[in-house]
Amino acid sequence: MKPKQSDVFRDNAQNCAEMAERAKDKAAYKRFKRMEEAWLALAKEQEWLDGEIQPNRSVLTEVLDGKT
Repeated sequence: MKPKQSDVFRDNAQNCAEMAERAKDKAAYKRFKRMEEAWLALAKEQEWLDGEIQPNRSVLTEVLDGKT
């Protein structure tokens, strides 16, 4: 069975979190943490697009405004 796209995005976020913890400097750490946040936002949006979660005004606003 093919994994859900949102699960793939969450796996990518987890990989970024692990790379952040192994980062050799603060700049790399911050970069990986931003990437982690972006993957998590994509996972949340994908769940919404797939109808798995109901749109929440604040969540939807954040997604549309690029804040998550």
